[in-house]
Amino acid sequence: MKIGIYGQFYHQEAAHYVQQLLDILDKKKIEVIIEKNFLDLIHEQDSIDKNYRHFSTFEELDTSYDLFFSIGGDGTILKTATYIRDLNIPIVGINTGRLGFLATIKKQEIAASIEKILAGNYTLSQRSLLQVTTGQDTSIFGGINFALNEIVVSRKNTTSMISISTHLNGESLTNYWADGLIVSTPTGSTGYSLSCGGPVITPHTSSLILTPIAPHNLNARPLVIPDNTTITLKVSGREKQHLISLDSRIATLENETIITLKKAPFTISLINLEGESFLKTLREKLLWGEDKRN
Repeated sequence: MKIGIYGQFYHQEAAHYVQQLLDILDKKKIEVIIEKNFLDLIHEQDSIDKNYRHFSTFEELDTSYDLFFSIGGDGTILKTATYIRDLNIPIVGINTGRLGFLATIKKQEIAASIEKILAGNYTLSQRSLLQVTTGQDTSIFGGINFALNEIVVSRKNTTSMISISTHLNGESLTNYWADGLIVSTPTGSTGYSLSCGGPVITPHTSSLILTPIAPHNLNARPLVIPDNTTITLKVSGREKQHLISLDSRIATLENETIITLKKAPFTISLINLEGESFLKTLREKLLWGEDKRN
């Protein structure tokens, strides 16, 4: 078996659990390859005896990997997706952060969880993504023109609102006067869109959400649309440029640039342990809080 590991941070609280994970995989004689920057952080904080191989870019990965461990929080999984892309390697999210809708494996339960995963006692949750194309050179996105959570257009260097001309499958929807517009996948429905009043959508719903950010026209409401819809946006305003973000990656676009959003032609696979589900996570973390009596 061959496993990749990625993390963005290596703090004292997480160090014990990372070492525990490595020890378990080593005892199982599993081939482990660690992302280079994360491996460097481990070496800076701890002394580990084994010399691990490393990778640095998507081009160094391939379909020979059986699993990919993401150590951190939901933001780390978003970054992990930029490495996995269309390779369809299942991602195991180990939550060493706070809120985890994607990274659902608790750090205190690593040993038991790894045993279940290696025994194949899990299901795969296929998550859709959004991709963007523009009239500009796509290199502005660093070659990564997709998002697992959301794509957002927003104002830049101004307190003035922007105007976002929005078309769905070539038909005019509206002209949003707002600070910006969020186009979210079902996975991203519990993120930025939710904070701006958008609905929660279960992960396997074939939908997208359009959520305006602080709209001036008070009748503008979040809109749920089929995920096979082609969304076309064009921003205008007092400034000559605006921002576009793909999850946590931000770029600048010239106003009047035609922005086209579509469902990406591939999905990301997240591992769910038996007994875990999106609705359980929703109950514990969002709606009513975890019931401490049980």
